[in-house]
Amino acid sequence: MALDLVDYEQKAREAVKAFWGNREAAKQKQIESGKADQGERAGVTAGKNMDGFLALVFDVIKANGLTHAEIHQKRAMLTLPGYFRPTKLWDLLVIYKGELIAAIELKSQVGPSFGKNFNNRTEEAIGTAHDLWTAYREEAFGKQPRPFVGWLMMVEDATKSRSPVRDKSPHFPVFKEFNGASYLQRYDLLCQRLVQEQLYTTAAVITAPRHAVNTGEFSELSRMTGLKTFVTALAGHVAAEAARLG
Repeated sequence: MALDLVDYEQKAREAVKAFWGNREAAKQKQIESGKADQGERAGVTAGKNMDGFLALVFDVIKANGLTHAEIHQKRAMLTLPGYFRPTKLWDLLVIYKGELIAAIELKSQVGPSFGKNFNNRTEEAIGTAHDLWTAYREEAFGKQPRPFVGWLMMVEDATKSRSPVRDKSPHFPVFKEFNGASYLQRYDLLCQRLVQEQLYTTAAVITAPRHAVNTGEFSELSRMTGLKTFVTALAGHVAAEAARLG
């Protein structure tokens, strides 16, 4: 049976429009209430910016055989045990017949502070995955096959995110592929290496400008970290688990 990719490109365009629209709506709501946060923070406090991508993931899971799986999106049901810390809150969990099928993180970043936020996102992504796989090794989820662990990032397409960045390392040289790499290129490298090091089943990064609120246009940086790779890997894992547990 062929995998069902649920017209993911159109759904992603709708998710991009919702992302920018929700940010603007959150800003406007805070302005009207007289409690506006400073800078870009006003656009993220509503916590709904990536809901369109959550809906896309939900559709992929349902369309590929796990119609009756527990797909958790509410905060109270998104906690997994950790190894280096007691628990970790995920963005989406899929449970079926008592087994962890998938754990997914959905992240975003807009300017202007790409540098500091890139480092924070990188440390968070690496730490989260290492913690989960160590807990898995110690049978925190019981004896079961490896779950799908995904990381999906949306970054603002802007001059600062596409511009070359200089780094300083006074004692030892920086890896050459990072020299002059923009933040978008660095996210691409990050996602590639998260997968190569088997920290995530798949990791994707897409980029969209603010005016995409009207069009939903988005771009990908490489085939390895593209949205189709993410969706296909998820669909394949879900279909395999549906066949195994059906």
